[in-house]
Amino acid sequence: MPSPSIPAGPSAPSEQAAPAGQSAPSGPSAPAGSPASAPVLVTGATGRQGGAVARALLAAGVPVRALVRDPHAPRAREVEALGAELVTGDLTLRATLDPACHGVRAVFSVQMPPMSEEGVDFAGELVQATNLIEAARAAGVPHFVQSSTSGVGRHTETPGWAEGRWAALEGYFATKQTILERVRGAGFDRWTVVKPAFFMDNLPQLAPHGPAGGLATVLLPDTTVALVATEDIGAAAAHAVLEPDRFHRVELELAGDRLTMTQVAEVLSAAWGVPVEAPVMSLDEALAAGMPSWGAGHLWSNAVTQPAHPGLARELGIPVTSFAAWADTHLTPA
Repeated sequence: MPSPSIPAGPSAPSEQAAPAGQSAPSGPSAPAGSPASAPVLVTGATGRQGGAVARALLAAGVPVRALVRDPHAPRAREVEALGAELVTGDLTLRATLDPACHGVRAVFSVQMPPMSEEGVDFAGELVQATNLIEAARAAGVPHFVQSSTSGVGRHTETPGWAEGRWAALEGYFATKQTILERVRGAGFDRWTVVKPAFFMDNLPQLAPHGPAGGLATVLLPDTTVALVATEDIGAAAAHAVLEPDRFHRVELELAGDRLTMTQVAEVLSAAWGVPVEAPVMSLDEALAAGMPSWGAGHLWSNAVTQPAHPGLARELGIPVTSFAAWADTHLTPA
């Protein structure tokens, strides 16, 4: 099976560069008396998740320190232009993280495993997370916010897991689970976990030949998928940072919508202005039709629906985005 890194969305494709020039959204505001000199360290700030978090925090009046490997890179400059402080560091190099963590009020942590022709380096992902956890603890950071994936910790309940049907996904989920266990056991005064569902941003990539070319996917028409807008990840993280006591030990299964693929196709049809149908395809047929290789991991989604649900965020006072609303904003007629 091709790369199993995308059963749930927040992995390789979701960490593409954040849209250039995107302004910070409105959101929660920093409470009166918050120390202006206490920033939040945001990793992945040049990607979609970290970028959304940086924008949400800045909109709330919270200073952001963005961890970047090359402060002169265009993506880093875009983050700096939004008002973030850039700090040079590398998650694979533990010593570079000490100055980045010094004096921050919280850390937003997200990792992307190194990928090569040989496959996905999940051990490398674990090293990145461990380095950041250790550096944050050494610096006395009071609050650690970890991004994970919806369903981590419950993945072994998937039908066929015990029989080895999903062996290709074991590395993915085991790594995420180990990272969460290390966050929980690290001894932070406060910790929060955000578990995003499948990224809405990735759905258009399942139409590799454009809207008129239709969807190429192994997701079945009646498969229900939990969906999240990256902006909502930023909102969730900002709420956690602004209310660390209330969000201590919260592990939020984050989604803005839950739709069948038939319903997804209906939303895409309305947004693109062309008929879109939810196909029935085998893995070989979907790949031949142009489905990205990471889409093979969606076979898992046909067996189990991720537990992320819009109501869970709303119960915590976090607004979420429906797929129709996201499509109206981000998609244009074909």
